[in-house]
Amino acid sequence: MEAPQYVAARVQRALAEDDRTHELGIRVDVRGDQLFLRGQVTGEEHRRQMERVAQEAAPELHVHNELQVVQVREPGEDEHLD
Repeated sequence: MEAPQYVAARVQRALAEDDRTHELGIRVDVRGDQLFLRGQVTGEEHRRQMERVAQEAAPELHVHNELQVVQVREPGEDEHLD
């Protein structure tokens, strides 16, 4: 059986390199046969893609998608510093 840190590294690499995700800032934790994705993403579809890529990278594990979707707002007015 592969060590948990190696599985986590494999999944993180897949999330960074896969054309569907290209995500670097996600924390991947492996405990036993459970894999946890934690962090923030910018949309529900991106969240689902992250779970798909993680499941493909570690099909032997049960993926828990704990990623939070955050709203990215358009920049408002320029900030003025006095």
